[in-house]
Amino acid sequence: MKKKGLLLTVFTALLVLLTGCDSLAVLNPKGPVAKTQSDVIIFSMIVMAVVLLVVYVLYIYMLTKYRASKAAPDYEPPHEEGSKWMEITWTIIPVIIVVILSVVTIRSTNAVETTPVGYEDQKPLIIYASSSDWKWHFSYPEEGVETVNYVNIPTNRPVQFRLYSFGPITSFWVPQLGGQKYAMSDMVTKLNLVAEHEGSFVGKNSNFSGKGFAHMDFEVLAMSPKGYTDWVNEVKQTAPALTEAEFDSLLEADHLGRKSYSSTHLTFRPAPEGANGGHNHGSSDADSHNEADKEMDHSKMDHSKMDNMDHSKMDHSEMDMDNKENDHAQHGN
Repeated sequence: MKKKGLLLTVFTALLVLLTGCDSLAVLNPKGPVAKTQSDVIIFSMIVMAVVLLVVYVLYIYMLTKYRASKAAPDYEPPHEEGSKWMEITWTIIPVIIVVILSVVTIRSTNAVETTPVGYEDQKPLIIYASSSDWKWHFSYPEEGVETVNYVNIPTNRPVQFRLYSFGPITSFWVPQLGGQKYAMSDMVTKLNLVAEHEGSFVGKNSNFSGKGFAHMDFEVLAMSPKGYTDWVNEVKQTAPALTEAEFDSLLEADHLGRKSYSSTHLTFRPAPEGANGGHNHGSSDADSHNEADKEMDHSKMDHSKMDNMDHSKMDHSEMDMDNKENDHAQHGN
């Protein structure tokens, strides 16, 4: 009993100490998408807490009411039949709970997969976020700039991240702005976010992708629209252009700091979508595959022509031999 009391005291102390820590990032939303997900998490926790409370109350009630007593040895408890209404009740209640959670989950999932409510009339800022071992590349096709391991966005404007990977599957996640979504090779996934407050937020790769995945943190800086425009102009004027050779060196490096460029890799290494989707990811690779296919087709055509020519020659020679034999036979007769 003393050990149990000690464990209970330690557990209570831990709860008290943890309440003094900073709030969890997922429960401190800075945008409508994260707010929707935070509300769903809190609602689910409340439902689970109510269920646990009811279960514990019934558990204590049953232990108290049907505990062992000092009855006579020949005592027989009264026979009680099962209650049909009780059985219906404890069957319907879990079904109702599952239905409620399912409806909330489906509605919230649909809400976060589209442009947040109130921002439908605004044109989203498109940013291609691609991962490689072990870093993040952010390409701004509208602005014509690119960054490595940090991304700046304007506040109160929808941002659509188009995610893909140059290596293993990763997971793009900014807890205070929205949930995670996978970035994969040979396809593009889309994530819609909005930052309603200025500030610096931590982004990360939440999917294990090798020995260096823990270092794949990046900064998301939400700026005022004017501050964002000034930053874009500064990058265009001061940052160097991104060449294909420079980009290949970035892909080969394991870890990098923050970098900025006044052009994007999308011009020579487009994202795997549309005509460049699937196995056509990368223009150079696609061209080489197409050329190889053409050469194989030409070689097949050449072989087929040679085969036809050989067959035709064999047919003619056999016909000539048959004619000569017939002529000799006629002269002999």
